[in-house]
Amino acid sequence: MIRPNSPKFYVYTLLSLKHFDIYTGLTTDLSRRLQEHSRGIVSSTSIRIPFKLIHYEYFVNLEDAKLREKYLKSNVGKARLKDSLKKTLASKVYMPYTLRR
Repeated sequence: MIRPNSPKFYVYTLLSLKHFDIYTGLTTDLSRRLQEHSRGIVSSTSIRIPFKLIHYEYFVNLEDAKLREKYLKSNVGKARLKDSLKKTLASKVYMPYTLRR
């Protein structure tokens, strides 16, 4: 049984609406982390904003979450994630922004 106050771990994937690449990360507070990405506070993604959250997974164990993040950042994991999200990635419906080129 999971206790209500147990730690929560999220592995998430963002799509850059500027460069159309994906970024996968790990956090305990998904909402706060998404705000940090959107405001450009995260140095590894600041040049790629705006973003759209396209995938996340919830874990109750940090080690499991770290292993999943590592897998999704690997070439095989990234390819499988892209394959499972191919309709999302191919569709422009999810884009809330007007892109200027």
